[in-house]
Amino acid sequence: MKIHIGSDHAGFLMKQQLISYFKEQGLEVDDHGAHSVESVDYPDFAHAVATAVASDKSMGILLCGSANGVCMTANRHSGVRAAIAWTQEIARLARNHNDANVLCLPARFLQLEQAKEIADTFLACSFEGGRHLARIKKIES
Repeated sequence: MKIHIGSDHAGFLMKQQLISYFKEQGLEVDDHGAHSVESVDYPDFAHAVATAVASDKSMGILLCGSANGVCMTANRHSGVRAAIAWTQEIARLARNHNDANVLCLPARFLQLEQAKEIADTFLACSFEGGRHLARIKKIES
């Protein structure tokens, strides 16, 4: 599985730790930045991840302080369904019911172990389709 990942400065340290964690699991990770804790603009990295996810139909993970900014930015891209998750259950529902393909993590509100568990849940789940499919089709305008 290929994962595109990106963050701003607030999510940088957690992103780096998640990259190591994913690579230990044998996942392919494409890091779209940021590359330090120096202040940067989150849209730059959210656009890069969303573009990549929409292009190759892979999965993405974005991190910023609250996850709101990266989520709003990613959702501007056709074919991207980004969801903020701060629990495993929300991550599961985002995949099962909403066919989310980008997970947005609020780095300032999660511990690393929580973020790993949420990401693992998100990546392990799949879209249920069925009654949810018609709703997903209504998202694209």
